[in-house]
Amino acid sequence: MVRTTRLLSGLVAVLALLVATVYATRAADAESNGGVRVMPLGDSITDGLTVPGGYRIDLWQKLVTAGYRVDFVGSLFNGPSSLGDHDHEGHSGWRIDQIDANIVTWLRTYQPRTILLHIGTNDMYQNPNGASSRLGTLIDHITGSAPDAEVFVATIIPLSGADATVRSFNSAIPGIVQTRAAAGRHVHLVDMYSALTTADLADGVHPNAGGYSKMANVWYNALRSVPGSLEGTPTPTPTPPGQGGACTAAYRTVNTWSGGFQAEVTVRNNGSAPLNGWTVGMTLTAGQSVTNLWGGVATGTSGAISVRNASYNGVLAAGGTTTFGYVAGGNGATAPAGIGCSSP
Repeated sequence: MVRTTRLLSGLVAVLALLVATVYATRAADAESNGGVRVMPLGDSITDGLTVPGGYRIDLWQKLVTAGYRVDFVGSLFNGPSSLGDHDHEGHSGWRIDQIDANIVTWLRTYQPRTILLHIGTNDMYQNPNGASSRLGTLIDHITGSAPDAEVFVATIIPLSGADATVRSFNSAIPGIVQTRAAAGRHVHLVDMYSALTTADLADGVHPNAGGYSKMANVWYNALRSVPGSLEGTPTPTPTPPGQGGACTAAYRTVNTWSGGFQAEVTVRNNGSAPLNGWTVGMTLTAGQSVTNLWGGVATGTSGAISVRNASYNGVLAAGGTTTFGYVAGGNGATAPAGIGCSSP
């Protein structure tokens, strides 16, 4: 009788697990909107241990507001109702090697177009030696299994009590990314460390709500700086302020290197009559500072800046374009925020 009871209890537990698995799968499938598949990948910081859903909440809302159709993908599922798609691959407590042991399977299963990788925090506590080498190996496995995917590799956020270890690990990441990008792989550096301080941590390790909001902003700007990561086809939305008049401004990163980058902004006359004079406003990401600018006259070099036309390119025919470019110090993986154009 005892044996029978134990057997029945075991069967009930198995059935409950199966039901839960089916429910989670159906819930995740129901959330797919046919948009660009984006895989948030990492540890508990991606999961959102202190704030369930983590940076994915604000990132989702930013993407939806901008008109992008995005399908978060992964084997895990959590977050509040304000997060429109709860799927992810943020595994609490996992190190780089543990992610690496499963990555090929996940990539084959979910086939992401874009990957947001923030990993290494648990390595800083458990085994910092060789962490950068393990990260390079993980990236190689990702790009080898999904060569067409856009892979965004973030420096890890600050960690109370281990800042020197974190800084040492992060210092190797630009070189890891640059080497693979130079080899033609779709790998992009994201400076996440400088976006947060230990004041943005809830427990010395995981961000609080404000810290996660900052992470979301960095991811969002990084995604927008690489149009292919979002397929470059946002659905129609109301025109942003400063972009609905006679002119518009389009930003692109021309080139990046360690500690700096070159960018270009194209100004277009949308009207049916010639345009006489234009001004572009935008807010550079923290840490970025313009050192040289041509094709326009700038006010400010960091933060919120404006660029008006030069003496020779202020008049644009209907449908005409002109450009200005600049060289700046800082991380070029993140595009300016709030870019817009106005004309007298």
